Amino acid sequence: MKINKKLTTAVLAAATALSLSLNAQAEYVAGEDVTVLQGFKPGGGSDVLAQLVQPYVSKQLGVNFVNEYIPGATGAIAWTRLAKQSKKDGSVVSITNTPMLMTNYIMNEAITYNIKELTPIANVVTDPGIAVVAKDSPYDSIEDLLAAAKEKPGRITVGNSGMGGDDFFTTLLIEKATGLSFKKVPFQGDGPSATAAMGNKIDVSFNNVGTVYSQVQSGNLKALAVFSENRVDSLPDVPTLKEKGVDVVAGSSRGYSAPAGIPDEARDQLIAAFEALKNDQAFLEDAKKRALNIDIVTGDAYGEMFESMEKEFQGIWQEVSAKQQ
Repeated sequence: MKINKKLTTAVLAAATALSLSLNAQAEYVAGEDVTVLQGFKPGGGSDVLAQLVQPYVSKQLGVNFVNEYIPGATGAIAWTRLAKQSKKDGSVVSITNTPMLMTNYIMNEAITYNIKELTPIANVVTDPGIAVVAKDSPYDSIEDLLAAAKEKPGRITVGNSGMGGDDFFTTLLIEKATGLSFKKVPFQGDGPSATAAMGNKIDVSFNNVGTVYSQVQSGNLKALAVFSENRVDSLPDVPTLKEKGVDVVAGSSRGYSAPAGIPDEARDQLIAAFEALKNDQAFLEDAKKRALNIDIVTGDAYGEMFESMEKEFQGIWQEVSAKQQ
């Protein structure tokens, strides 16, 4: 009899999820502590995700999550450690941010890890992009910003979360769609980029809704446009780029991965814990308060998401590179 591996994995994950729901303090096979590598400074999108997710998953698995911040190279330092230097027993995972997980090595041959060296566990959030400026910025609309960029080619400073990150690629896509050019300013994560915009150190930060939502709500940042297909519920008065004639939809997805080769039991337990979040009303309400768009994709499906993004951004980078030559 031929065994359907994906079906078997799904059944095991569902069974483990049921077991976890019956016993919140399930005994996680890899031990009582799980190290979570974060490739960016505290306060950015990865940290926002960790603060939301880990109390709930910790309760499901009966473990302590210990965050380790390793900023630099747009996450590549942390992901290289995950792929090549971490224990393969399920005791070390990392928040994996896409598309930068792939664009790092697509753009830079010196970065040697790749998605085949990881065990995809779960995507949790897909966070639309957003353009934000200081509360006293002269730009009150996305039209104001684009007009300034037209008047001063290459001089309007746009902050991003790092070379090769989603915000960096968003800038390239907007330049392509409008024929404009910006001065790209990289930071070690979304948090520092937003802070720089708040302090008028840069003209605008291309960021993510979940990262800057509280600062927009408090009035410290002005939102000019979101980079989503439709307006987001948490910021209903903020237009999309598409409404303004710029056909760009972009953002960042964030989830969790482990090194390749972890035991099946540890993988299944982790996947089941994240699957359980789909029906955890307290978790979903908490996410809504933080304006985080929950998009839970687990196991093999998350791996397929990796592969699809890798192919997509290889094409984008090849096109951009060809035009720069």
